[in-house]
Amino acid sequence: MTNNLDSDIRFMQRCIDLAQLGSGYVAPNPMVGAVIVLNDEIIGEGYHQKYGEAHAEVNAINTVEDKSRLSEATIYVSLEPCAHHGKTPPCADLLVAHEFKRVVIGCVDSNELVAGKGIERLQEAGIEVTVGVLEKECKSLNKRFFTYLNKQRPYIVLKWAQTQDGYIDRPREEEITERKINWISAPETQSLVHHWRSQEPAILVGWKTVEHDNPSLTVREVSGKNPLRVIIDSQLNMPQDSTVYTDGDRTVIINKIKTETIGNVELIKLNQINTKNILDVLYGLNISSVFVEGGSSTIQHFLVDGYWDEARVIVGQHTFGDGIKAPRMSGAPSRTYTFAGDTVHHYVK
Repeated sequence: MTNNLDSDIRFMQRCIDLAQLGSGYVAPNPMVGAVIVLNDEIIGEGYHQKYGEAHAEVNAINTVEDKSRLSEATIYVSLEPCAHHGKTPPCADLLVAHEFKRVVIGCVDSNELVAGKGIERLQEAGIEVTVGVLEKECKSLNKRFFTYLNKQRPYIVLKWAQTQDGYIDRPREEEITERKINWISAPETQSLVHHWRSQEPAILVGWKTVEHDNPSLTVREVSGKNPLRVIIDSQLNMPQDSTVYTDGDRTVIINKIKTETIGNVELIKLNQINTKNILDVLYGLNISSVFVEGGSSTIQHFLVDGYWDEARVIVGQHTFGDGIKAPRMSGAPSRTYTFAGDTVHHYVK
C-alpha cells in the first residue's frame, strides 16, 4: 500500500466528487465522500446521500463484500469522521471496529462535537492518520456548513439578472393588470439558475417580486429538490392567489402581523424586519444556506448590511431603456464567464 502524495490527492479528489452528489439533499449536514483503497485500487466508496441517513463512511464500507480486507486498507474521507452520537452512531468508532490501517482526512470538522475528537479516537486505536490532503478544496466543499456552524447564520448567495443598460426589471405600473416575468437572460441560463436553486435549501424574495412576477421559485427545469420558499412581506400585501400560496409546496412568509400556519404556508411574525432578524429566523429553521433572488430592494439590503457570501450577476443581451435599477456591486468579480450568450459575473466576499 502506497502513501504516495499523488495517490492521496487523487483519492481525496474522488471523495470530493462523490460528496457533491449529496448537494441539495444533506443540508444542514455537510457533504462528505469516502473512498476505501487497497494496494492503490479502490475497493469501496460512498457518500452522505440524505440528511438523517447513513454517513459516507458507512455507505463506503457497505460496498465492500469481504470486510476482512478493511484491516489492510486505507479509507479516505473528505471531512473528519464524527465522534459523537447524533442521528447516526460515531463513524470514528466504526473505523476503529474495522481496524483500518490508515485514515486520510481532507479537513477537520470545526463542529465542537467533533473538532479533533474523531482524529484523536482513531490515533488512540493505533490507526495511522493523515490530515489536510486537499484541505482548501475540502473546506470550500462545505463552505455552507462551516458558515452555518461558525457564524450561526445561513451561507448567503445573491443572484440577479440585469440588462445591458443596468435594469433588473421594466417600469411597473402602480396598478398591476398582468402578472408576468420580464425575462432578461436566455432560456438556457434560466435552467442554470434552477440548478443553482437546487443547491440551496431555501430561496428568498421580497413580496413585490411575487406580486409582479407570480414566480414558482422551484427547480422545475432540472432534476433536484425544491428549496423552501421564504417571502418577506411585512404587511401581508402579497396576493393570496399567488403560486407560492396555492401550489402546495411549503412557503414561509416573514411578516409583522401574525404567526400562523395555513396549509402549506407558515407565517412567522417579527416585530422588526431586517437582514439580521431574517437570518436568525432561517438559522432557527436549520437553513444552512439561502439563495436570495430579488427584488432589487431586498438584494440591496443584504449588500448594504454586509450579509452575503457570494453574488452571481447575470447580464443578458437585452436593454430596457428605463425601469428598476439593478443593485450595484463594488469591486471586481472573482470570475466572469459566458453562458448561452449571457455574461455571468461571480463575486466572492
